[in-house]
Amino acid sequence: MSARATPVWDLWPGGLEWQPMSPKLRTVWVLRSLMNVFILAVLAGVPLTIWLGWDGLWWTLGGYVVLAGLRTWTVARTVRTWGYCEREEDLLVRHGLLTRRVNIVPYGRIQLIDLSAGPIERMFGLTTVQLRTAALGSTTDIPGLDPFVAAALRDRLAVRAAEVREGL
Repeated sequence: MSARATPVWDLWPGGLEWQPMSPKLRTVWVLRSLMNVFILAVLAGVPLTIWLGWDGLWWTLGGYVVLAGLRTWTVARTVRTWGYCEREEDLLVRHGLLTRRVNIVPYGRIQLIDLSAGPIERMFGLTTVQLRTAALGSTTDIPGLDPFVAAALRDRLAVRAAEVREGL
């Protein structure tokens, strides 16, 4: 197949060792998604139950089950698309199920590296690394890392950013 006929998203940078996210990230995102769908079901269920009686409640429960199933399936597939790779000059972060993205973060442009973990992430022992670059409002997240892996990545990125800025 010629390069012209190959879709651009089949041309991920080759020969790289992509680091995947923790499998526990799937559980965290599914729980978060199910909570959001539950809130939507309650907001829809109250008026439907008032309007249609018990039938409205059954419609709400059925809708919740269908939406929860779809969200669970989608989130499980989305987590598998996440990965990062440290190269000589930059960091690559890829993700996306429908809209695929590859973020290339040059080490010399990194200005701030944050580690964060919400309550559900902490329950599962996960941390997110957030990179802020010199571009206005530009951030790149690497979610679902073990806290020790995240801290080591933060330290490596900080050292690489300082080396590149100093011209070493």
